[in-house]
Formats: sequence, C-alpha cells, structure tokens
Amino acid sequence: MDALDQFRASGAYADVFSGFEEPSKYWVRSSKPRMDKRFPTKPIVGFLLGKPANALTGGWSQPHDAAARLHAAGYIIVDQNDEPLPLPEQYTHLMRGAERARLVALNYFIEPAREAGVPSVTIRAGDLHDMCGLVRNWANVCQALEGEMFQKFATVPEPTRSGPERSTTTEYTFVLARDGAAKDGIMPHAVQTATTNLILYGPPGTGKTYQTAWEAVRLCLGEEVADKLIGEEHRKQLMAEYQSLMKEERIEFVTFHQSMSYEEFVEGLQPSTGDDAREGPEELGAGVGFRLKPTEGVFKRISERARLDSSQAGTVSRLDRNARVFKVALGRRQVEEYRIRFGLDNGLIHVGWGGDIDWSDERFDDFNQIFNEWRSHKDAEATGHDGNIVVTYSFRSDMQIGDYVVVSDGRDRIKAFGKITGDYYYDGDAEFHPHRRTVDWIWRDEVGTDRGRFYPNAFRRHSVYKLNQSLIDWDALEEVVFGKRAAVADNSARDHVLIIDEINRANISKVFGELITLLEPDKRLGRRDEIQLTLPYSKKRFGVPPNLHIIGTMNTADRSIALLDTALRRRFTFKELMPDPSFLSPNIGGINLQKLLATINERIEYLFDREHQIGHAYFTGCTSPEAVEDVMRHKVIPLLAEYFYEDWAKVAAVLGDSPNAKAARFLEAIPWKKSVITGDDLTGERLRWRVKDQFDFSEFKD
Repeated sequence: MDALDQFRASGAYADVFSGFEEPSKYWVRSSKPRMDKRFPTKPIVGFLLGKPANALTGGWSQPHDAAARLHAAGYIIVDQNDEPLPLPEQYTHLMRGAERARLVALNYFIEPAREAGVPSVTIRAGDLHDMCGLVRNWANVCQALEGEMFQKFATVPEPTRSGPERSTTTEYTFVLARDGAAKDGIMPHAVQTATTNLILYGPPGTGKTYQTAWEAVRLCLGEEVADKLIGEEHRKQLMAEYQSLMKEERIEFVTFHQSMSYEEFVEGLQPSTGDDAREGPEELGAGVGFRLKPTEGVFKRISERARLDSSQAGTVSRLDRNARVFKVALGRRQVEEYRIRFGLDNGLIHVGWGGDIDWSDERFDDFNQIFNEWRSHKDAEATGHDGNIVVTYSFRSDMQIGDYVVVSDGRDRIKAFGKITGDYYYDGDAEFHPHRRTVDWIWRDEVGTDRGRFYPNAFRRHSVYKLNQSLIDWDALEEVVFGKRAAVADNSARDHVLIIDEINRANISKVFGELITLLEPDKRLGRRDEIQLTLPYSKKRFGVPPNLHIIGTMNTADRSIALLDTALRRRFTFKELMPDPSFLSPNIGGINLQKLLATINERIEYLFDREHQIGHAYFTGCTSPEAVEDVMRHKVIPLLAEYFYEDWAKVAAVLGDSPNAKAARFLEAIPWKKSVITGDDLTGERLRWRVKDQFDFSEFKD
C-alpha cells in the first residue's frame, strides 16, 4: 500500500503498477490512516508476488486469487464504498470464525495503536464482527479476544472487559508496551553462551556444590550477574538465584549412582495402568492389566525444554505438550458439511450420541453413572461398549477445559484444531447434536491437511476419542497449526543447565548410550555437524540443543579422574577444585584453622596421594573450638580411617600422633599388656588406639 501511494504521488514503481487498471469490485481496506482508505487488491498482490496483471485475478473465488490471499492474511476486503463484502457461502476456503477475528484485530487495532505509540487500545466486539464479514457470530469474536491464544499471538496481556458479556457492545481494552511486549510480562534474561560441558573434580569438601551453583547461575544469567555473587557474603543471594532458576525449570539436578540406567536418564518403558497411552474409547472403564509406554528421563526432559524455550515472548507459538488431544467428528463427510461448518463458525464441538438426556449433573462425571442412566432410561441391554455410553463419557467427562481437539475429515485428514474452553452443556433447542462444548479454534483450513503429518495411526470411526499421547509428533503438529510462527530452536532460547552430581559413580556408557556423541558442541542442533538419532523406545528423532549446558561433579576420593570413561573425558572440560586453607579463619578460639588444614593435607599427600585431601568446607562453619573439635571427631577422623583402611597408625601419623609421642593430641596409643590369644607367638609390641575424650590443638595455635 505504501508503494502504491508512492506510485500515485510521484510515479514510483511505474514499471509494476502501470499495467493494472482500477477494479470495479474488490478492494482492500488500509490498516493505517491514509488519504485513500481502500486499495485495489490485484496490484497490491501483484507487487508483493512480482506478477503482472494478466497473471492474477482480483477476486476470491479461488485460494490463489488476490482478494483471497489478502483475506487469508487478515485484511478486510471491501467494495468501492469501503463497505466489507459478505463472505460467499460457496467459497469454503475463505477463513471465518475466531482465527479470522484474531488476524483482523491484530492488523486493524493492535498494530496501528502500537505504531501510533498509544498506551492502550479498545476493541468493540460488534465493530470487529462486522469488519470480519461475519453474521450473528458475536460470541465467537468475544471468545477470540478473550482467549489466551490471541494474547500470545498479538503479544498483549489479558484485556479488561466492559459492558455485557459476549455481545455486540462488549468492549475489550488491551494495554500496550512500546517495545511490543506484553506490559505485564517482564522479558526474561537471555544470554547466549558457548555450549559448556564441564566437570568439577576434587577431594570432598572443596566447594564443588557451591561452585556448581555459581557456574549454573553464570550460564543462565550471564557473567555480569554471576560476578556480583562471588564470595561467602553473597552466598545467600546466589542460592536464591539458583533456586529461582530451579523453579523456572532452567536448572535440573540429578545424582548418578551405580544402578543408574539409560532408561532412567534418557528414555525408557514404564508400566501404565491408566488410559493415557491408549487410543480409542473402547477401553474406558476396563482398568485391567497394564501397558508399557515410553517415558522421558531427566536428560530428555530438560533437552526438550531447552530446545523449545524462547525468551522472545510472542515471536513463536507453541502448544501445551502435556495437554491431551481428542479427535472429534462433527458430521459425516460431504453429507453433513453444514454441521461441520456450524461448529467451526460458532466455536463449538457437538455430538449426537447420548440421546436427549441432559448429562450436566455432576454425578455423570463417573462412567458407571452414565452407564446405569442409559440402561435405566434408554436401553436395558446396552453394554459398556455402546457408543451412547463411551462417546458420552469421552465428550462429557473425560474431555476437560484446556485439552485440544482435532476435527477429522475422514480417517486421514484434519480440517481444524482448537482448545476446549467450556464445560459440557445440553442445548435442548438445538436442531441437531444437543451435546456441546465451546472451543477456541486455533487453526482452520477448509482444504485440511494430512493426519499423517503429526499422527501415525488412521483415525477410528468413533465420533470422539482421545489420541495416544505418546504417538503425537508435537513439532509437526505445531507446524501445521502455526506455520512459520511454530516454535523452533533459535538464538532467543534461554540457557538451561543439567547438573550431574557424582558423575563418576555410574557406568557412563550404560547411562548415555549412543547419545554420548550428541554432547559435543558441534554436534548439537543447529550446529555445523548437527546429529539427530532415533530413540529406541519412542522411535522419535532426538538431538541435544546448543543452549543446554552440562555440569558434572566428581569426588576424586571415590574414583580417580584417570579411570573415567574415555568417551566422556574427550567431551568434557575438567576443572580441579583443591582444598584452600585461605577460606578459613586463622583464629577460632586460638586455633589456627588454616595451619590445621594445611598440616593435615600435607601429611595425607605424603602418606597417600593428593586426591584424598580434606576439603576446607568441613571447617567453614566452625565458629568455636568446640565446633572444630566436633568436626575433627565426627568427620575428619572417620574419613581418615576410611582412607587408610582402618590402619590407625597412619591415621595417627596424619594427626601428628605416634606411639612415642610425649603427649597424644587426638589419638592415644595403648600397649597391650599381655597377649589375649593363647599361644600368641607374634613378636613386637601390640597397640590399641583410642580417640581421646579431649583434643589437644596446641600444635595449631599461634
């Protein structure tokens, strides 16, 4: 339209527009304030597609015609007097209903108000209804403006409503933000960093837990935020940020153990006695036996969250992958098309099964109550497989607000997708199908699309039933529903962190399996050498997103780094954390903790190795001599006994005690006065060791 304005004013783009004549019937209304409110459809589309006048038709009898294209994009087709043209009933490809209302509201209200810089915009339902060319469909327009889908689509907060509920005079006021983001939604912090695979290793008590929390916060929130949280004085604030990220599910924590398996970590099969993995209504109320269904492990869960995350609210659209999806047939194909159209135009799903009984009463939440009611009043011989019973239960009781519904077009196509917005109700005045629910239609296409794009099984003939959740390809379904707005991994995705504590305690090859290759930064999704694998149980393609970072910890006292799986070592960076006496106080009631720790560790390294030293974290909480003694008695000495396999002479040597010492400090050596075994011919002095009741810290006092 801007280009056509320039052509009229200065002759610009003459090579494009000069070949088009003024139309007699089809015009498009400008979404911006202009001198000319209407523009011919044919030259507009010709300019956009680079097509000459003789290659286009200006009307909308076919989907590829100029007016039809502009209508599908959410623009208003008008006559020469700027009056909206009615939608011909025979042109079933023209968009109608809630989806049409959302597009028109965005193009003619939200976006112009944003460009004008106004703080809010009010939309009157009757005005939008007439602009969309609808007929007595105000409730559907109101539903579209109230729905969460429009809020995400237009990036606006929930509106303020005034006037009567869902009528022509109902008004909705949307508060706008200058940057296009919803005013009440603070943009989450997103920092794109290089993929990190890091293992923190060292003796116990060297601060690996604290360092892990700091690294996770740094990866999620950035260096600038993390640098302000360094130091013991900021520990409380650091852990608050860490816990907040845990609640947002951007950080996941798992501890490896010797029995950890691939099925727990990535994906496995678990028995299910519920019907969440079933398809079809014939098993309602069966409840006998169980089935094995694919279940995601912690690694796959956080990988999917990271892949689908986006900090740019409103730039992508996605579905709730925890919601259930029901297949619904609104009428017989090519025979009852008017019933299908009625549901789509009025934001409804409806079924005829269930007779003329009003099933609204709460007692019909229960399958057996529906079964008994039908047998009592309609068919005493009916079984639990009767369509009037199972379809009624599915439609009235099993289906819930927030679930999704696909409208089938035969066994292999769908023509609409929506979200359940209302409870079951009975319409006694309905001309057909009195059992109904309201739906917000998110996607609708008169031509439809193949069911196989997102679901492998052919639809069953039952009017209503729940699809098998584990078989739904959500990525493909989002592509069907949202098109280019479907969620994809991009640079706006926020960083996520998986923390694996005690990573060296599990069998790495057994836990990661074939996915160990996918951990490499250049093998992540979207990278140069991207790799995706088919998972063995769900048979779905899987890759690791670049915004998922992995931090592992390992205790070198349990297992040396040299014994780690070679494949794991190649894919991780290692950072050593050793005891640091400088973290400790030089004077706790006269005890120099720095000297105490340094002396003990020097002796351990001499007698054993550096990987079994005592970490400074054991003493960081000590504020009195009694606390120091408690740590030595109940933590350090038992740990040393474990290190040296109960060789108390070496434990004593580490603590500075020996049989010949003038005064015992921590351990006291008591010679056996006589043999307790008859005929004992062992030579040499035999000693028994006892932990003293009172420790002597004189060696470590300044």
